[in-house]
Amino acid sequence: MNEQVQLLSKKHGQLKQAITTMIQEVIKYLDESPDLETKIETIENIRTVTEGKIYVEVERARVSRTLSHIKEEQGDIDAATDILGELQVETYGSMDIREKTEFILEQVQLYIKKGDFTQAQILSRKIVPRYFNKEEVHDLKLRYYELLIKISLHNSQYLDVCQHYRAVYDTPLVIKDENKWKDALENIVYFITLAPYDNLQSDLIHKIVLDSRLQSLPVHYELIKCFTVDELMRWPKVSEIYGPPLQKTPVFDQSTPEGKARWDDFRKRVIEHNLRVISKYYTRIRTAKLNKLLDLSEKETEEFISKLVTQGTIYARINRPERVVTFAKPKDSNEVLNEWSHNIATLLSHIETIGHLISKDEMVNGIKPKVK
Repeated sequence: MNEQVQLLSKKHGQLKQAITTMIQEVIKYLDESPDLETKIETIENIRTVTEGKIYVEVERARVSRTLSHIKEEQGDIDAATDILGELQVETYGSMDIREKTEFILEQVQLYIKKGDFTQAQILSRKIVPRYFNKEEVHDLKLRYYELLIKISLHNSQYLDVCQHYRAVYDTPLVIKDENKWKDALENIVYFITLAPYDNLQSDLIHKIVLDSRLQSLPVHYELIKCFTVDELMRWPKVSEIYGPPLQKTPVFDQSTPEGKARWDDFRKRVIEHNLRVISKYYTRIRTAKLNKLLDLSEKETEEFISKLVTQGTIYARINRPERVVTFAKPKDSNEVLNEWSHNIATLLSHIETIGHLISKDEMVNGIKPKVK
């Protein structure tokens, strides 16, 4: 059969439709192959015959997918990835969108198994998330975000992980299952608190804390609430209260290097939060007092202050000889004059308002002002 397919495909003047029908007929017999070796040989033959022919690109893609599955089952991930990765299914006009999406998801999954997260991320961008708004493809949506979460976790992009979990959490399939939405919501809390502080993170954490379902998870609700108020979170106390429940989860599992790294990142987020709070309440503070509030050594305190100043999160200057940290930003002459002018204008406005209120009160009560 393989020889006849080769001969008929090379026949001069053979119609494209005839070759397409012939390939489709051969594919039907793949499952009836006497053994795996013959099946692989037949698939390779089809791939050879269809190479470079646009009118049988879909058939070539399907048999390549089957061959890739065989290689994956045999443990040859590199070969499976090479076979499936060479297909540019997004350009196939005759293939259904759902099938294209399934192909791309399998490509991404294979590249993740191979350890090539960069290529996996590039391929994942071929899928437009807007496509998942349709209810009939929500199963693919969950697969898609599961893969994105793996990619973002590998790159320690905690804010992206949080947003992917939010997309999962908003899926009707997940909302119907209490265990699934609780798991998604727990991970949303973990990763938004792990994400470095910026405007987007701050805005997102305040939105998450308003979710009514969060009340059913008291530990997580209290944890995220601590990050939304301007109060100090002493690390020993935080570790004592939240350490045992958090370290039981896969996210902070202390038996894995990733879990230990995330727990260390969580400690950094707590200390950074404390520094932002202190910078709001203090203009100047002695280093010894600051070390005590942060539960850090002097060297660690300087490192955290330097990092936040470099990022532009806070303003601070360290005077080492005097052992004083200044958080108040010095004002230039224009700022001082503008502030003075604004204060005078506000004072005059208050005086004018008070004068009007006194006159109104005198008129209401019929009291005439005394004339000297």
